[in-house]
Amino acid sequence: MDMRKRESNIWAWLPVTFAAALFCCVLWGSASPAIKIAYELFGIAPDDTASRIMLAGARFILAGVMTICFGSLLSRKLLIPQKASIRYVVILAFVQTVGQYFFFFMALAHTSGVRGSIINASGNFLAILLAVYVFRLEHMTVRKILGCLTGFAGIFLILGGAGAIGTEGGITFQGEGAMLIAALFYAFSSCLIKIFSAHENPVTLSGYQFLCGGILLFLIGMLLGGKLTFLSAGCVYNLLYMGFISAGAYTLWGVLLKHNPVSRVSIFGFMNPVMGVLLSAAFLGENKEAFSLTGLTALLLVAAGIIIVNSGKK
Repeated sequence: MDMRKRESNIWAWLPVTFAAALFCCVLWGSASPAIKIAYELFGIAPDDTASRIMLAGARFILAGVMTICFGSLLSRKLLIPQKASIRYVVILAFVQTVGQYFFFFMALAHTSGVRGSIINASGNFLAILLAVYVFRLEHMTVRKILGCLTGFAGIFLILGGAGAIGTEGGITFQGEGAMLIAALFYAFSSCLIKIFSAHENPVTLSGYQFLCGGILLFLIGMLLGGKLTFLSAGCVYNLLYMGFISAGAYTLWGVLLKHNPVSRVSIFGFMNPVMGVLLSAAFLGENKEAFSLTGLTALLLVAAGIIIVNSGKK
């Protein structure tokens, strides 16, 4: 048995697949608490939009460099996008990195990590609606409808139900509203990646769009008067970790998709909001909200919705 075939069998072994998928979900789930901790470490106030944009830019510059390096090591060659793929990189940079994370970073300055993690999961269901009705990549099924309704019920519940709009503690544009917009950008980028991956290596697309989008965000923030003040060594460690969140998770998830059926990997996506809630409770002290009846019920509905929509994929 040659080395490549043995490596493929290792990644396809269920315990390894589960452990690697769990690790990816822990990384993605830690994004919300890591960003909120970064605001404290760098001394960025909730209304300091420019510095927030610079922080997002710095994170994705690092993420882009790391992703390109990791992908190149795995491919045993330097990943460079084809000339025809540059337009795909630019489009994804604007949609996935600039669009999504402009609102993602805004939202986490104005809402809790628990609420943000659960609301952000709505991107999974919005992606299905866009894939069916906008991009015509899939067909709607009863299973998808049931999964979306279950997931959106959880989102509706964490937002406060029918009484959320206009009441204290309900939704705000800068908080929950911004997270919903970020989820919509995520949904668009998911469909675009599926289309563009037919023409270019998805790891190459991810790495270079992270890098380009990060540079653009950093420059915008700097021009708006933002600044990043490294007040301690913790700022450096936090920034490096936030870069690794995207680079490590996207690269490893790509390896799993390469050696396993899509359904076997994608169904583990239900762990993303679960890890986000648990890690927000652990590192941000949001235990009361995370383990409240509303929080747990909303999380279970969202996780169940993700499982339902992915359980029937071939």
